Amino acid sequence: MKTRFAPSPTGNLHIGSVRTALFNYLFAKSNKGKFILRIEDTDRERSKPIYEKDIIDSLKWLGIEWDKGPFNQSERTDIYEKHLKKLLDEKKAYYCFCSSLELEAKRQDQMARGEAPKYDGKCSNLPREDIEKNLSEGKSCVIRLRVPKVKIAFNDLIRGKIEMDSSLIGDFVVAKDLKTPLFHFAVVIDDELMDITHVIRGEDHISNTPKQILLQEALSFKKPSYAHIPLILAPDRSKLSKRHGATSVLEYRTMGYLPEAIINFLAFLGWNPGTEKEIFSLKELEKDFSLDKVQKAGAIFNQQRLDFLNGFYIRQLSVKELAKRCKEYIGDHPDLEGILSLYQSRIKRLDELAQETDFFYKDDISYQKELLRWKEMTDSDLASTLEKLETILTGIPEKNWNLKNIQNILLLEAERFNNRGELLWPFRVAMTGKKHSAGPFEVSAILGREKTLKRVKAARLL
Repeated sequence: MKTRFAPSPTGNLHIGSVRTALFNYLFAKSNKGKFILRIEDTDRERSKPIYEKDIIDSLKWLGIEWDKGPFNQSERTDIYEKHLKKLLDEKKAYYCFCSSLELEAKRQDQMARGEAPKYDGKCSNLPREDIEKNLSEGKSCVIRLRVPKVKIAFNDLIRGKIEMDSSLIGDFVVAKDLKTPLFHFAVVIDDELMDITHVIRGEDHISNTPKQILLQEALSFKKPSYAHIPLILAPDRSKLSKRHGATSVLEYRTMGYLPEAIINFLAFLGWNPGTEKEIFSLKELEKDFSLDKVQKAGAIFNQQRLDFLNGFYIRQLSVKELAKRCKEYIGDHPDLEGILSLYQSRIKRLDELAQETDFFYKDDISYQKELLRWKEMTDSDLASTLEKLETILTGIPEKNWNLKNIQNILLLEAERFNNRGELLWPFRVAMTGKKHSAGPFEVSAILGREKTLKRVKAARLL
């Protein structure tokens, strides 16, 4: 059993394409088969090495490993040329010299009559001498498949039987010339020569399947099984696009999503294990995945669900592992693991760490006096509280400056107030400059005695 993922390197790898790669990978692994990576770069103008690198880097980061490849179609033109010549020699394909203006005029005419636009076969029976003359003169041309009038049917592993009448397709273009095959032709050749048994792809490719089956029959190739998975939709049920947020894999990486979370999230976009279990590692998915549990209806991309899963996986990391993964988001610190232990349960994405923890990395922080106040606290009450804080904290020697002592001493003092918040709220804001943060005792223990006293004094002098 063999599957393949065959992206075109014409842009950054889309999250929807990764879901296709994942389903192909999981199906192969769950059936002890092979997973092939093929780069469909026959569009020479739009295909770029930088996008091919993006594809490979994205899959590696997610842990989706291929057994063979990557195979580049741009390096296989001799193979395609051989099969194109075979079709031409057998009169199953022919050169078409119709101009684009001529074809467009015919298309408009057909549409005006309410007909499905298709090629009318004008060049299908040109005399050999005319063909050779046109080619020798360098006249612009394409190669078309001679399509027989037949019913095309295939059993989609997700959607059941699908049928189409070939008369609706017409003689379609398979190559610009012998050296430039188009998508359908190269795909069919490669699937055959790479022994692909199952083609798993988005439902937007359903309309491509009849053309590929016609090519398989013309070339006497075996037919793979097809499974067309549902599209990923935005919450408004439109096609997922940039306006809904990030769409490329490495954008999600930059935003601080973990590969484990993305894999778990994508697996459930169209597939369900049929149980209550919602947390799956890649290894678990490799065992449990099956196409018969893939739905037909579009899969809704729920950003809140992805954030929940990412927060869950962040909390599962050891602090040491979290420190490794967040290096590109926050700087080094003498007590980095201490900082992370405070914020591991508070974040949903790694990129939140920079803003959440910035006060640990600054000598001075700015304050809004209003933020320092606890509820209806007056200026004199605030000044008195901060002065008291400074006095109490000054009384704790360096050797006793630790979380337990700071907490015990300040909680005892807080009992003297009508509400603990009258002491602890100004203290926390003085430490962090933020309305929301980790606890002030933990923050102060990490900041150290000197920085803590400096910040309390700065707040008092506002």
